[in-house]
Amino acid sequence: MGVSGPIRVVIAKPGLDGHDRGAKVIARALRDAGMEVIYTGLHQTPEQIVDTAIQEDADAIGLSVLSGAHNTLFARVIELLKERDAADIKVFGGGIIPEADIPPLKAAGVSAIFTPGAPTGDVVTWVRDHIRAA
Repeated sequence: MGVSGPIRVVIAKPGLDGHDRGAKVIARALRDAGMEVIYTGLHQTPEQIVDTAIQEDADAIGLSVLSGAHNTLFARVIELLKERDAADIKVFGGGIIPEADIPPLKAAGVSAIFTPGAPTGDVVTWVRDHIRAA
């Protein structure tokens, strides 16, 4: 993980989800805030997302899930990062995620969850304050 230059964030849409407006809005907000953003596009597998993050020397992965498969997809990305000795890449996410699922996701290693309607400025501030802050 690089410590100089802009924060590098992979924004990804895992699974069969076909709606990516929110992910694109977050990607643009992070880019406008001076971060380097790699947007993977739709229908990515957790393996593809982790490969991209490692190849791009990303500091963080932002996952957008609307399909209801967030528990499985987030857990798999975190598991793969650990397997690939890349657990220093922080994972955050957003989408349609029930309030009851947020504590278990955080316990599994998801650093932050942003639900629909979260201001883009809150996401930008969180990334600035928590990525590379450790």
